Amino acid sequence: MVSEAIKVVSPPELRLLGHFRLECDAEPVELCRNGQRLLAFVALRRRVSRSVLAGTLWPEVTEDHARGSLRTTLWKLPRCEQPLIRCSGDSLVPASSLRVDVHAFTETALLVVQGGSSPPHAQLPQGLLGGEDLLPGWDEEWVLLERERLRQLRLHALDALAETLVREGKPALALEAAWESVRTEPLRESANRAAVSAHLAEGNVSEAVRHFHSFRRLLREELGVEPSPQFAHLLARHGLAVFPGG
Repeated sequence: MVSEAIKVVSPPELRLLGHFRLECDAEPVELCRNGQRLLAFVALRRRVSRSVLAGTLWPEVTEDHARGSLRTTLWKLPRCEQPLIRCSGDSLVPASSLRVDVHAFTETALLVVQGGSSPPHAQLPQGLLGGEDLLPGWDEEWVLLERERLRQLRLHALDALAETLVREGKPALALEAAWESVRTEPLRESANRAAVSAHLAEGNVSEAVRHFHSFRRLLREELGVEPSPQFAHLLARHGLAVFPGG
Protein backbone atom coordinates (compact mmCIF):
# COMPACT_ATOMS: atom_id res chain seq x y z
CA MET A 1 0.00 0.00 0.00
CA VAL A 2 1.46 3.34 -1.06
CA SER A 3 0.75 6.19 1.29
CA GLU A 4 -0.21 9.51 -0.22
CA ALA A 5 2.26 12.32 0.20
CA ILE A 6 1.11 15.08 2.47
CA LYS A 7 1.26 18.43 0.78
CA VAL A 8 2.81 21.16 2.93
CA VAL A 9 1.19 24.48 2.18
CA SER A 10 3.32 27.58 2.68
CA PRO A 11 1.58 30.52 4.33
CA PRO A 12 0.86 33.52 2.08
CA GLU A 13 3.58 36.18 2.04
CA LEU A 14 3.24 39.86 1.23
CA ARG A 15 6.32 41.87 0.32
CA LEU A 16 5.96 45.64 0.52
CA LEU A 17 9.62 46.58 0.90
CA GLY A 18 10.66 47.01 -2.68
CA HIS A 19 8.07 46.28 -5.31
CA PHE A 20 4.71 44.76 -4.34
CA ARG A 21 4.72 40.97 -4.39
CA LEU A 22 2.16 38.49 -3.10
CA GLU A 23 2.89 34.78 -2.88
CA CYS A 24 0.43 32.01 -2.12
CA ASP A 25 1.95 28.58 -1.50
CA ALA A 26 5.31 30.04 -2.62
CA GLU A 27 3.90 31.02 -6.02
CA PRO A 28 3.50 34.66 -7.16
CA VAL A 29 -0.06 35.91 -7.46
CA GLU A 30 -1.08 38.75 -9.76
CA LEU A 31 -3.37 41.44 -8.39
CA CYS A 32 -4.93 44.45 -10.06
CA ARG A 33 -3.73 47.85 -8.83
CA ASN A 34 -6.77 48.39 -6.59
CA GLY A 35 -6.26 44.94 -5.11
CA GLN A 36 -2.63 45.77 -4.36
CA ARG A 37 -3.56 49.08 -2.72
CA LEU A 38 -6.28 47.46 -0.63
CA LEU A 39 -4.13 44.59 0.58
CA ALA A 40 -1.14 46.84 1.29
CA PHE A 41 -3.21 49.34 3.29
CA VAL A 42 -4.91 46.70 5.44
CA ALA A 43 -1.66 44.83 5.99
CA LEU A 44 0.15 47.99 7.10
CA ARG A 45 -2.63 49.16 9.41
CA ARG A 46 -3.47 45.65 10.72
CA ARG A 47 -7.03 46.80 11.40
CA VAL A 48 -8.99 49.49 9.58
CA SER A 49 -12.66 50.47 9.40
CA ARG A 50 -14.46 50.12 6.09
CA SER A 51 -15.28 53.82 5.97
CA VAL A 52 -11.66 54.90 6.53
CA LEU A 53 -10.40 52.36 4.01
CA ALA A 54 -12.91 53.33 1.31
CA GLY A 55 -12.37 57.05 1.89
CA THR A 56 -8.57 56.69 1.73
CA LEU A 57 -8.37 54.54 -1.38
CA TRP A 58 -11.15 56.29 -3.32
CA PRO A 59 -11.13 59.88 -2.01
CA GLU A 60 -12.36 61.50 -5.23
CA VAL A 61 -15.81 59.82 -5.31
CA THR A 62 -18.89 59.79 -3.07
CA GLU A 63 -18.95 57.60 0.04
CA ASP A 64 -21.47 55.20 -1.52
CA HIS A 65 -19.36 54.86 -4.66
CA ALA A 66 -16.20 54.33 -2.58
CA ARG A 67 -17.86 51.61 -0.52
CA GLY A 68 -19.02 49.94 -3.72
CA SER A 69 -15.48 49.99 -5.10
CA LEU A 70 -14.27 48.50 -1.81
CA ARG A 71 -16.78 45.64 -2.01
CA THR A 72 -15.83 44.91 -5.62
CA THR A 73 -12.10 44.92 -4.88
CA LEU A 74 -12.55 42.67 -1.85
CA TRP A 75 -14.55 40.20 -3.94
CA LYS A 76 -11.78 40.08 -6.57
CA LEU A 77 -8.98 39.30 -4.09
CA PRO A 78 -7.51 35.79 -4.37
CA ARG A 79 -8.35 33.45 -1.51
CA CYS A 80 -5.15 31.40 -1.29
CA GLU A 81 -5.93 28.71 1.34
CA GLN A 82 -8.19 31.22 3.09
CA PRO A 83 -9.27 34.82 2.48
CA LEU A 84 -6.38 37.26 2.73
CA ILE A 85 -8.62 39.80 4.47
CA ARG A 86 -11.39 39.00 6.93
CA CYS A 87 -14.15 41.02 8.53
CA SER A 88 -14.15 41.92 12.21
CA GLY A 89 -17.27 43.91 12.91
CA ASP A 90 -17.10 47.02 10.72
CA SER A 91 -13.33 46.63 10.39
CA LEU A 92 -11.12 44.65 8.05
CA VAL A 93 -8.03 42.78 9.22
CA PRO A 94 -5.42 40.73 7.36
CA ALA A 95 -5.52 36.95 7.67
CA SER A 96 -3.58 35.72 10.70
CA SER A 97 -1.50 33.49 8.43
CA LEU A 98 -0.39 36.35 6.16
CA ARG A 99 3.31 37.10 6.59
CA VAL A 100 4.19 40.73 5.92
CA ASP A 101 7.84 41.73 5.48
CA VAL A 102 7.24 45.22 6.93
CA HIS A 103 6.18 43.75 10.27
CA ALA A 104 9.22 41.46 10.43
CA PHE A 105 11.49 44.42 9.65
CA THR A 106 9.78 46.64 12.22
CA GLU A 107 10.13 43.99 14.92
CA THR A 108 13.85 43.57 14.20
CA ALA A 109 14.51 47.31 14.10
CA LEU A 110 12.65 47.98 17.34
CA LEU A 111 14.57 45.22 19.11
CA VAL A 112 17.82 46.87 18.02
CA VAL A 113 16.67 50.35 19.08
CA GLN A 114 15.55 49.02 22.45
CA GLY A 115 18.88 47.29 22.95
CA GLY A 116 17.44 43.79 22.87
CA SER A 117 19.21 42.46 19.79
CA SER A 118 22.88 41.70 19.28
CA PRO A 119 24.01 40.25 15.94
CA PRO A 120 25.13 36.62 16.31
CA HIS A 121 27.97 34.98 14.44
CA ALA A 122 29.37 38.25 13.03
CA GLN A 123 26.15 38.95 11.12
CA LEU A 124 24.08 42.10 11.03
CA PRO A 125 20.29 41.95 11.47
CA GLN A 126 18.53 41.10 8.23
CA GLY A 127 16.80 44.02 6.54
CA LEU A 128 18.90 46.80 8.05
CA LEU A 129 21.70 46.62 5.48
CA GLY A 130 20.69 47.35 1.92
CA GLY A 131 17.08 47.82 2.96
CA GLU A 132 14.58 48.77 0.26
CA ASP A 133 12.02 51.55 0.51
CA LEU A 134 8.36 50.86 1.02
CA LEU A 135 6.56 50.46 -2.30
CA PRO A 136 8.83 52.69 -4.44
CA GLY A 137 6.90 54.58 -7.09
CA TRP A 138 3.69 54.73 -5.08
CA ASP A 139 3.00 58.38 -4.27
CA GLU A 140 -0.22 58.31 -2.25
CA GLU A 141 -0.09 60.18 1.03
CA TRP A 142 -0.62 57.10 3.24
CA VAL A 143 2.32 55.38 1.52
CA LEU A 144 4.59 58.43 1.82
CA LEU A 145 3.92 58.73 5.56
CA GLU A 146 4.57 55.04 6.21
CA ARG A 147 7.67 55.08 3.99
CA GLU A 148 9.18 57.94 5.96
CA ARG A 149 8.33 56.26 9.28
CA LEU A 150 10.15 53.11 8.21
CA ARG A 151 13.10 55.10 6.87
CA GLN A 152 13.52 56.89 10.19
CA LEU A 153 13.16 53.64 12.13
CA ARG A 154 15.86 52.02 9.99
CA LEU A 155 18.23 54.95 10.52
CA HIS A 156 17.72 54.91 14.29
CA ALA A 157 18.25 51.15 14.34
CA LEU A 158 21.48 51.44 12.35
CA ASP A 159 22.80 54.17 14.64
CA ALA A 160 21.88 52.19 17.77
CA LEU A 161 23.37 49.02 16.32
CA ALA A 162 26.65 50.76 15.50
CA GLU A 163 26.92 52.14 19.03
CA THR A 164 26.16 48.72 20.54
CA LEU A 165 28.76 47.01 18.35
CA VAL A 166 31.42 49.53 19.35
CA ARG A 167 30.70 48.81 23.03
CA GLU A 168 30.88 45.07 22.33
CA GLY A 169 34.31 45.40 20.72
CA LYS A 170 33.13 44.76 17.15
CA PRO A 171 34.25 47.94 15.36
CA ALA A 172 34.29 46.43 11.86
CA LEU A 173 30.62 45.49 12.08
CA ALA A 174 29.89 48.82 13.74
CA LEU A 175 31.44 50.61 10.78
CA GLU A 176 29.28 48.64 8.34
CA ALA A 177 26.13 49.69 10.21
CA ALA A 178 27.27 53.30 10.49
CA TRP A 179 28.17 53.56 6.81
CA GLU A 180 24.80 52.15 5.79
CA SER A 181 23.16 54.97 7.73
CA VAL A 182 25.55 57.58 6.28
CA ARG A 183 24.85 56.38 2.73
CA THR A 184 21.13 56.74 3.34
CA GLU A 185 21.41 60.20 4.92
CA PRO A 186 24.88 61.80 4.51
CA LEU A 187 23.99 64.83 6.67
CA ARG A 188 22.86 62.71 9.64
CA GLU A 189 25.27 63.56 12.47
CA SER A 190 24.48 60.57 14.67
CA ALA A 191 25.44 58.23 11.83
CA ASN A 192 28.70 60.07 11.20
CA ARG A 193 29.50 60.09 14.94
CA ALA A 194 28.97 56.33 14.99
CA ALA A 195 31.42 55.92 12.09
CA VAL A 196 34.03 58.04 13.87
CA SER A 197 33.51 56.04 17.08
CA ALA A 198 34.15 52.83 15.17
CA HIS A 199 37.36 54.23 13.67
CA LEU A 200 38.56 55.31 17.12
CA ALA A 201 37.70 51.90 18.58
CA GLU A 202 39.96 50.32 15.97
CA GLY A 203 42.73 52.81 16.76
CA ASN A 204 42.45 54.41 13.32
CA VAL A 205 42.83 57.99 14.51
CA SER A 206 43.64 59.42 11.09
CA GLU A 207 40.51 57.83 9.62
CA ALA A 208 38.42 59.30 12.44
CA VAL A 209 39.81 62.81 11.94
CA ARG A 210 39.44 62.56 8.15
CA HIS A 211 35.82 61.48 8.51
CA PHE A 212 35.07 64.34 10.92
CA HIS A 213 36.53 66.97 8.60
CA SER A 214 34.74 65.50 5.59
CA PHE A 215 31.42 65.63 7.41
CA ARG A 216 32.14 69.13 8.71
CA ARG A 217 32.88 70.33 5.18
CA LEU A 218 29.66 68.80 3.83
CA LEU A 219 27.60 70.28 6.64
CA ARG A 220 29.01 73.75 6.01
CA GLU A 221 28.42 73.52 2.24
CA GLU A 222 24.88 72.16 2.45
CA LEU A 223 23.47 73.81 5.58
CA GLY A 224 25.95 76.48 6.62
CA VAL A 225 26.29 75.04 10.13
CA GLU A 226 28.93 73.29 12.21
CA PRO A 227 28.87 69.81 13.77
CA SER A 228 27.54 69.79 17.32
CA PRO A 229 29.85 70.21 20.33
CA GLN A 230 29.03 66.59 21.18
CA PHE A 231 30.78 65.47 17.99
CA ALA A 232 33.89 67.55 18.73
CA HIS A 233 33.98 66.28 22.32
CA LEU A 234 34.00 62.71 21.03
CA LEU A 235 37.35 63.43 19.40
CA ALA A 236 38.57 65.57 22.33
CA ARG A 237 38.10 62.60 24.67
CA HIS A 238 40.75 60.82 22.61
CA GLY A 239 43.14 63.76 22.87
CA LEU A 240 42.31 65.20 19.46
CA ALA A 241 41.94 68.97 19.50
CA VAL A 242 39.31 69.27 16.78
CA PHE A 243 36.53 71.71 17.59
CA PRO A 244 33.74 73.06 15.38
CA GLY A 245 34.89 76.62 15.88
CA GLY A 246 38.48 75.83 14.98
